[in-house]
Amino acid sequence: MNDLIPLVNKLQDVFNTVGNDQIDLPQIVVVGSQSSGKSSVLENIVGRDFLPRGSGIVTRRPLVFQLVNIPQDSLTQEYAEFLHIPDKRFTDLRDVRAEIEKETLRIAGSNKGISRVPIHLKIYSTEVLNLTLVDLPGLTKIPIGDQPTDIEKQTRQLIFEYIAKPNSVILAVSPANVDIVNSESLKAAREVDPDGTRTVGVITKIDLMDAGTNALDILAGRVIHLKLGFIGVVNRSQQDNVANIAISKSLERESEFFKSHPAYKNIADRCGTAYLAKTLNHILVKHIREKLPDMKTKLNTLIGQTLQELNTYGDTSLSQTANQGVFVLNLLTKFSNSFISSIDGTSPEFSTSELSGGARIYYIFNNIFGAALDSISPGGNLTLQDIRTAIRNSTGPRASLFVPEIAFELLVKPQIKRLEHPSLRCVELAYEELIKMCHNSNDKEFRKYPKLYAKIIEVVSDLLRERLEPTSNYVESLISIEMAYINTNHPDFIGGSGALAALEQKTHKKKRDLERLKRVSVMFPSLSSRNSLITSCLLD
Repeated sequence: MNDLIPLVNKLQDVFNTVGNDQIDLPQIVVVGSQSSGKSSVLENIVGRDFLPRGSGIVTRRPLVFQLVNIPQDSLTQEYAEFLHIPDKRFTDLRDVRAEIEKETLRIAGSNKGISRVPIHLKIYSTEVLNLTLVDLPGLTKIPIGDQPTDIEKQTRQLIFEYIAKPNSVILAVSPANVDIVNSESLKAAREVDPDGTRTVGVITKIDLMDAGTNALDILAGRVIHLKLGFIGVVNRSQQDNVANIAISKSLERESEFFKSHPAYKNIADRCGTAYLAKTLNHILVKHIREKLPDMKTKLNTLIGQTLQELNTYGDTSLSQTANQGVFVLNLLTKFSNSFISSIDGTSPEFSTSELSGGARIYYIFNNIFGAALDSISPGGNLTLQDIRTAIRNSTGPRASLFVPEIAFELLVKPQIKRLEHPSLRCVELAYEELIKMCHNSNDKEFRKYPKLYAKIIEVVSDLLRERLEPTSNYVESLISIEMAYINTNHPDFIGGSGALAALEQKTHKKKRDLERLKRVSVMFPSLSSRNSLITSCLLD
């Protein structure tokens, strides 16, 4: 049974690495309000100073630390490891505190907010018992400084995510100099464990109680009943921390306090940090033993599901590093070829129910964009009054026989500007189709490597997104170029003289038709009445 906790620790390492939390692993979750002595209790259990200190919320991320006992005759020096930097060993636990602060700042930021992303720490020592503990942010009521206004809600949600798990043992830390019935940690524990079957009460600051009072009734369970009971401890004082008094010296003082105190001397063997660590070790081992059958069943189910999924991927063995590089390069080439074939229309996996790839882009340019341009009336948004006003404004105090060039450009430029919106929309539709093609370029080979495929999609999507803005800017510049110079010398431009020539040609045509009708009327007098009607229509 001594190997149960290390076994669960190994499982925890595996699930933390693969990011799977489908199994609720047994662990001890430490809950307490701010300044309840929670961090000091944990440091006393470890026997070293390694947790950050300060005012307000110091623990701003869940700290999951595993205590691993190494034999006394082992030549291995005491050290610590972090999951996020597994290759580095910390032999000085003061450096552990600095790393916790650095990692907290990196994820949680500098505004005293909290984060749900845990920090995983392992401590190997000859002076610890095998334990798995989770240190959570202290329960708080009022935001301080630049803390978020809903800091109480965030903290409670984070704490309940851990203590609500049935396989978690709750270590509820409460100070003795505060009425136990108002303990925030015990209130939280009672909400998820109303019978007190998996809650251990820890009473701190017993030495700071008023003269003539003691916590004997609380420790005996006569005030609040917990199946796992209450344990009293004496933490280091602030003066001890400032004076850098060794924890071993403080533990000796703690033992002497309970043995010499008249109220606690009869239960001194059931008080103190040493007894707390042994009790927690025993409770955790027992808890794991009870939950082991369910854990084994869930593990076997997960293993079966994973093996079944793995078999669908085929052979994925890559033994040599050189082969791995070639293999990744081949996958990238397959992705590129699949993307190109989607544009060229040579992909064998095209859908027959909708346009996609290059055909869809062609449809966007020729149908959607073309229809959008055709729907824009050249003279839309212009009234005769607008035209008259523009002409009069451009001629100043003089009357104008012909339309001034300035008025013409003033009227034409807004019409050209109307082409910008459908042009930019065309760019967006083409971009969206390229992104869709990128996601659809899923070769069967990529199903074996979902993380690699996701990273490729991310990189390609970022590249396309980077080119979207320059392309849009280029389209806008084309419209601006057209607006900057109105070429009236273009053959397709009618102009004033062209309009007069067209009008004159139309007038001559009407005159010729009129002469023909007159000649016909002379030859056929009976048609004269009808010809007069036609003539009036032509003259109109």
